[in-house]
Amino acid sequence: MRTEFRLFAVLCGLFVAFATMYGIWTWVEDGRVEVAGVTALVLTAGLSLIVGSYFWFVSRRIDPRPEDRLDADIAEGAGELGFFSPGSYWPVGIALAATIGGLGLAFTEYWLLALGIVGVLFTAGGLLFEYYTRGHTSPTF
Repeated sequence: MRTEFRLFAVLCGLFVAFATMYGIWTWVEDGRVEVAGVTALVLTAGLSLIVGSYFWFVSRRIDPRPEDRLDADIAEGAGELGFFSPGSYWPVGIALAATIGGLGLAFTEYWLLALGIVGVLFTAGGLLFEYYTRGHTSPTF
């Protein structure tokens, strides 16, 4: 997790630098600071800081992974990463529901946005509980 923390810390610093340079640039060009762009860059830096601080807190609580150690071998990172459902159709449903919600947001049709949000919640629940219902077992190959 230290690698990810460093990545997001660098990104946060870059976004702060970009916001500063953009503010100065727009002030020199137009005589005023363009507020929307500077605000967007500052908020992006803040979001990077939030994610980076999460990774920092997690990295303090767990043992260093092979990716975080300089003396690690490639073989130390091998092994099972988890179970990923090979035949699930729920991600397609989530994408379709998110598309419906995005269209509702784009066209300011609140009923369509609400339908998309309900669809995303329903399909995300279906994906989450897919192997907890109807006696599914892990597929064997």
